[in-house]
Amino acid sequence: MGSSRKNLEVNARSSSKKVIDKRAWLRESEVVFELPRRHPLEKLAIMKMPSNSILIAFVLCAALSSQAQSKRSVDQITRPRTVASASSANTKTDNRTNQRSTSSQTPQITNKKAANHIQQDEARAVQREESSRRLSPNRLRIRISEAQRLMKARPVPTAMTPSLEFVTIAALLPETSQIHLIRVSKQTFLTKGSELSAVSTMGLPVQLRVVRANGVNTAVTIFDDKNRSLMPLIVEFPIERRGVFREMAYYTSAHPALLSADLMKAGQTYVNSMVDLAAKRLRERGTPINPNLVEVAKHLCVVEHVDHDRFRNENRIALFEEIYTLYALNELDTYRYSVSSAGAGGMVQMIPWTYNLMRQRHPGVGLNPDFVLGMRNHGNALEAMLLYMQDTWNDLSANEDVQSALAAKQATPTEIIAAGYNSNAAKIPGYIRRAGAGWRGLIPRETQNYLQIYQSLDSLMKAKENHARKIQKPDR
Repeated sequence: MGSSRKNLEVNARSSSKKVIDKRAWLRESEVVFELPRRHPLEKLAIMKMPSNSILIAFVLCAALSSQAQSKRSVDQITRPRTVASASSANTKTDNRTNQRSTSSQTPQITNKKAANHIQQDEARAVQREESSRRLSPNRLRIRISEAQRLMKARPVPTAMTPSLEFVTIAALLPETSQIHLIRVSKQTFLTKGSELSAVSTMGLPVQLRVVRANGVNTAVTIFDDKNRSLMPLIVEFPIERRGVFREMAYYTSAHPALLSADLMKAGQTYVNSMVDLAAKRLRERGTPINPNLVEVAKHLCVVEHVDHDRFRNENRIALFEEIYTLYALNELDTYRYSVSSAGAGGMVQMIPWTYNLMRQRHPGVGLNPDFVLGMRNHGNALEAMLLYMQDTWNDLSANEDVQSALAAKQATPTEIIAAGYNSNAAKIPGYIRRAGAGWRGLIPRETQNYLQIYQSLDSLMKAKENHARKIQKPDR
């Protein structure tokens, strides 16, 4: 029994051992069927694969999110994600409409400004071209003298007296510096507004138009077939008396192509210097002239030649400048052939009776005994003018009625002298005695216009002097 029991225990132990061994074998067999072992690097690669994909996914998500943010930011700048009221929406719509209209108007405004600038540039270019074509006063007088010599030296078709039916105009073409002679019918030349076609002595076709008809002082415009403007220099004008030839006049009118500010200033300088010279000569001969009368005489040399109808209807400043231009162009010959309906002639428009009276009162001055020659000589004529003005002032200033009017400021010395020079000075005290301050209404109508012209010229001269004084005044 004991041995059997031991045998049973041994068998049980052996069987349990076998079971355990079998389980161990089974475990070993399970290990045998497991995946084969891999290298550590391969394990690392396998571990990195999911991490790389995660990283790529993360990068893509970040990129998408940043793109979404950038789109959102752009949308926020260009189009705010706010809901506005209807009024604000309408306001924005109006603002956009105004912006569109403004933007559409801006090119038009810009185009207008550009067009204005272009026009201004073209105007300046034309002015520069015209100023470059115009000659200086001295140079112009040289060309005028040259044209006069050319007229006198050209051969005449016959030895008989010159024809009374034609006049000859010398005109300068600035582009070629050539002087062309143009023959025109006197009747056409003396008709305002008339136009004619002609051919110059050098074969140049021209178109001539009469701007202002006034004897030798007729103004014209001349253009050639290429629309180039010619500068009229001088006219050869046959003067007749009762159908009989008297003399050949050579004169330069204030043609539009010749007008310039420099020429006007030169004429003003000529008048002032000649009047001052005449006063100086009289003073040296023992007959001093009141300085105020000398200044009045400088104005009267212009006022005497103003056409009253043109003064009422045309530009007065241009009219005064035209007269000064005549003095600059003709100098000593200015108004040489001018004779009024009353018989007054020359620069100072003095009648023979007054001139002879001055010769009798002032024999020591030595005025020319010939009235026509005396009036054509500017120095002699101005001396006679100043003598008459001084004598007139001496007589009127001694009159009680005139003295009362001057003291009461009912008249000025300038008005008294100007009115006395244009009309009968002996009647002025009677006008003042009868009408007092209204004496101007009793003087002749022509003299009333005369005083108005004088006042207009005097105001213009004073304005120019003040302007020149302001320019010359240094800045402080």
